[in-house]
Amino acid sequence: MAVDLKQSETMKNLMKAFAGESQARNRYTFAAYQANQKGLYVIEQVFTFTADQEREHAEVFYNHLKELAGETIQIEGGYPVDLSPKVERLLEMAQHNEYEEHDDVYKKFGEAARQEGFQKVAGAFHMIAEIEKLHGDRFGTFAKLLRENRLFVSEVETKWMCLKCGFVLEAKEAPKNCPVCGHEQGYFVRLELAPFCA
Repeated sequence: MAVDLKQSETMKNLMKAFAGESQARNRYTFAAYQANQKGLYVIEQVFTFTADQEREHAEVFYNHLKELAGETIQIEGGYPVDLSPKVERLLEMAQHNEYEEHDDVYKKFGEAARQEGFQKVAGAFHMIAEIEKLHGDRFGTFAKLLRENRLFVSEVETKWMCLKCGFVLEAKEAPKNCPVCGHEQGYFVRLELAPFCA
């Protein structure tokens, strides 16, 4: 049975999701700056790349509320405070939050939307939940590489790409500086992880 959006749980869930995605975007932007300050430019770009996708998710959820334009929606919610001086820890916290959205939050929101008759909204929640899983995988991959001191080193010959100019070489370690553009090692990423696949 269809429910009026203004009287629905889906309305509140859309606003919670909008708020959550907006906050995630800012947390990732802050983390990107921190990674940059430590010379971890590839991690900076991972956070920025993901932040841009979170902005897009926020817009998707917000646009589902267009019939309520001009109104104020009151919500309550809990949102994480992800602060740490360690970039590895920021990646781990981001991974946890993305998995929580995938495993719990958006699936419940999607089911509530489906039960209230908002099939398109339900579809958006379920599809974005799958994207959040990919985000969590991505953050986990880079956290593991940092934790194991393997962000720029491999045990086997690996293809490395400079994120500034696109130069690719095969070696066990990314060069200290790109031989083409001169940018430092922090801009190199394993080719199989470019552009930030998990």
